[in-house]
Amino acid sequence: MNRSEREAAARRIMERSQPAVPPDLYADVVRRGGRMLRRRTVARRLMWLLLFAASVTFLVWALMAHPWVEPPSDTTPPLTNW
Repeated sequence: MNRSEREAAARRIMERSQPAVPPDLYADVVRRGGRMLRRRTVARRLMWLLLFAASVTFLVWALMAHPWVEPPSDTTPPLTNW
């Protein structure tokens, strides 16, 4: 199939009449789209809530445990040259 045949075939396809769309399709699409947006919004809010809870939990743990402080030694160093 050469270029002119491909162009003619493409023109024939584009010149065809479009198939009829069912009349109740728009209402279904709007309903499903709204549901998707609500689910996405709920998921986003839940993720922010989990991030906030994890941050607060880490902050409380860090304030209670003081992980930046070196723990005290359990043994004393040996005394030499006394």
